[in-house]
Amino acid sequence: MQILVKVIICFLAGMGAGLGTGFAGLSAAAVISPVLITFLKMPAYEAVGIALASDVLASAVSAYTYGKNKNLDIKNGLVMMVTVLIFTTIGSYVSSLVPNTTMGNFSVFMTMLLGIKFIVKPVMTTKETMNAVSPQKRVCQSILCGCMIGFICGFIGAGGGMMMLLILTSVLGYELKTAVGTSVFIMAFTAFTGAMSHFAIGGAPDMLILVLCVAFTLLWARIAARFANKASTKTLNRATGIVLTVMGAIIIAVNYLF
Repeated sequence: MQILVKVIICFLAGMGAGLGTGFAGLSAAAVISPVLITFLKMPAYEAVGIALASDVLASAVSAYTYGKNKNLDIKNGLVMMVTVLIFTTIGSYVSSLVPNTTMGNFSVFMTMLLGIKFIVKPVMTTKETMNAVSPQKRVCQSILCGCMIGFICGFIGAGGGMMMLLILTSVLGYELKTAVGTSVFIMAFTAFTGAMSHFAIGGAPDMLILVLCVAFTLLWARIAARFANKASTKTLNRATGIVLTVMGAIIIAVNYLF
């Protein structure tokens, strides 16, 4: 019975995380961490490690799908990825020094607000407009933004994908599909770094929960990414907004009502 409960909880967490990753480049940890902490009474640091591990394959398969549809900017994404990776490790170490209650609360409201933003004010930037941005300006912005995103991702295991999506669309001027594709591409590497850092510092996680979360998140991320790349920009904005808003509401409910 206890195993069945774990399977059901991990399935629901993986479904939410996978949809968020495939549609909006949302870090799986934003959904999985609070669910595992609340319903399975798992230590926050271990939950974040499992959530980040779930992000790795889900983000990688999503990035592959977006790349296959020419909605991935690898060249400029690599610049941000380097600084994100460095500061993810730093953030992961710092998070091991703080109490459980400090972790996971940073992005719960921002996720829902970002979702509402995509519904009310959709990102309609074209690839032509995106490519017109000065390469030098983009490199400088990517480095600075990468430092901030990486630290957030490593510290709380949540908000990295959300922050990347916001910055790629609002600061760097990416059109939505390319922003999501580039976000999940970077997240595959940052999640791997963050997960390995958590496991190295905190020890091996519960293997059953790890395998279940990774498998379910991967499944739903693949489904969402395939749909997102076939959808129109307007439809994707709405779908992304709805997913983020619903995920934000669920995370708030899990954190504050249970």
